[in-house]
Amino acid sequence: DLVIIGGGFTGCSAALHATEAGARVVVLEAENVGHGGSGRNAGLVNAGLWLPPDEVEKVLGPDQGKRLNKLLAEGPDVVFSLIEKHDIKCDAVRNGTLHCAHAPAGMRDLENRYSQQAAREAPVKLLGRDEAVERTSIETIHGALFDARAGTIQPLAYCRGLARAARQAGASFFERSPAIAIAHDASGWRVTTPTGDVSAPRLLVATNAYHQPADGVTPPEYVPVHYFQLATKPLSDNLARAILPGGEGCWDTAPVMSSFRMDAAGRFIVGGIGALDHAGQGIHRSWAERKLAALAPKLARQPIEHAWFGRLAMTSDHVPKIKDLGGAGFQVFGYSGRGISPGTTFGRALAEALLSSD
Repeated sequence: DLVIIGGGFTGCSAALHATEAGARVVVLEAENVGHGGSGRNAGLVNAGLWLPPDEVEKVLGPDQGKRLNKLLAEGPDVVFSLIEKHDIKCDAVRNGTLHCAHAPAGMRDLENRYSQQAAREAPVKLLGRDEAVERTSIETIHGALFDARAGTIQPLAYCRGLARAARQAGASFFERSPAIAIAHDASGWRVTTPTGDVSAPRLLVATNAYHQPADGVTPPEYVPVHYFQLATKPLSDNLARAILPGGEGCWDTAPVMSSFRMDAAGRFIVGGIGALDHAGQGIHRSWAERKLAALAPKLARQPIEHAWFGRLAMTSDHVPKIKDLGGAGFQVFGYSGRGISPGTTFGRALAEALLSSD
């Protein structure tokens, strides 16, 4: 009934919801489930988009913008309810997130975001410098915007958990099966892989920033941006309890954004813009080490245990795109660094749209 290309948050969520609705679903993944941006995500389950809600309504218009803002404001509820329902082991912590001001100018941005969210009765709180430092034990921040709707997860485990739940519901997953050709005719869609074809009346292309060329479908239009993360070895119990004691995930207002959080094993994870597969990776690693020391002197010289990076699909207006391919087919991309809640929510919505032809 439905063939899905891409085993990330969107594809796995669509597969789960479509299969639970009684559809026969096949998911084709060129690598392994969660291989792309979903598994390499920073792990912050935020409400809404990176754009403030007023800007979303400017881009889409007031009616559609309000609908999207409302839908994605409920995104963390969708994620955490799926985690609970399907017993997904992904280190889920729903203690909110902190958008941290990197400088006094950053507080003006947060004040603007706070006023827009508060006008929509979102459970947000603007923290001054002293309260923000107390919440984080990080002396270099100038304040923060706390969002109680949000939280953190281990993103690869969450993505694999969605796939497991979809499989248990009856979906068929084929990994290492890239789509090399996609065709549509009066009988529906036919997707060709190196080892077989899949035919279905409905198609969802959910490859985002990891799209591989396939005859018959135009590649998504986005700007690729790389984001890397480094994780320390597990900190001592005393140090782990002292930093981010409330368990919030954080990111900052700096023009070149960084993120940081603690994981369930007590590792401190810091992320920033850049890739780690070229000669300049040493620059990024040096930046991360300086960032650790700047965030908390006690983190200076903590050994780095893991390093990885992924690719984001940035759109020109920072709004995701759902492209109508015609013939009951859709392509979705462009999460612009905000993929967990929107990807999960859009996957559900696209499954409902395709199955209902609405």
